[in-house]
Amino acid sequence: MKVKLIKHTEQPEKTVAMAARLCYSPCGAEELEEKMTDEQVEKLVQKIISMGHASTMEHVTFTFAIEGISRVLSHQLVRHRIASYSQQSQRYVSEHDFEYILPPSIAQNPQAKEKFTSLMDTIRKTYDELANMNIPKEDARYVLANATETKILATFNARSLLNFFSLRCCNRAQWEIREMAYLMLAEVKKVAPLLFKNAGASCVRTGRCPEGAMTCGKLEEMLKLREK
Repeated sequence: MKVKLIKHTEQPEKTVAMAARLCYSPCGAEELEEKMTDEQVEKLVQKIISMGHASTMEHVTFTFAIEGISRVLSHQLVRHRIASYSQQSQRYVSEHDFEYILPPSIAQNPQAKEKFTSLMDTIRKTYDELANMNIPKEDARYVLANATETKILATFNARSLLNFFSLRCCNRAQWEIREMAYLMLAEVKKVAPLLFKNAGASCVRTGRCPEGAMTCGKLEEMLKLREK
């Protein structure tokens, strides 16, 4: 799996701070940009986060290039609707010799791994046979597995990202999308450490688990992730 932050709003934290200050200031945005110091930006961003005034975070966006993920993951990802996606098309891109994602639980079981890889080989062969019959790619793709590797470009605003992390960094999230969420979080922390200081699973952000009886039981362990 590869996750790379390829674009983001310039000075994201200052942009968020300016948006917040503009709501309560007689000055224009251009004047605020000139007047705001780094210290003022930091204090204002911290205040916004602590008070939960997240609408100003919608003014900054982050675009990720993501590779080496399965269609299982991408089907989950696009459920996060306050985001934009561009995915590699199976209709136009040939899937001869497609790569696939092997779940760890299957990789660790020799018998299960053999069955899994054997099936992937059969699917590859069947796809090629259909192509040789002049079946269009858009129809041949119907035999492909959810494990088939895909690539996607995803753009989120900061508010949507915080929600995404709260759900997908949780231990109860599916393993593959959880791994991707942590890689995305590491990327945005490099460019906006204040905005994403305590971002992560809901328990990391709030100090409590919202899952009730479905809790993973690792609250103390998760809280150690705060501010890392």
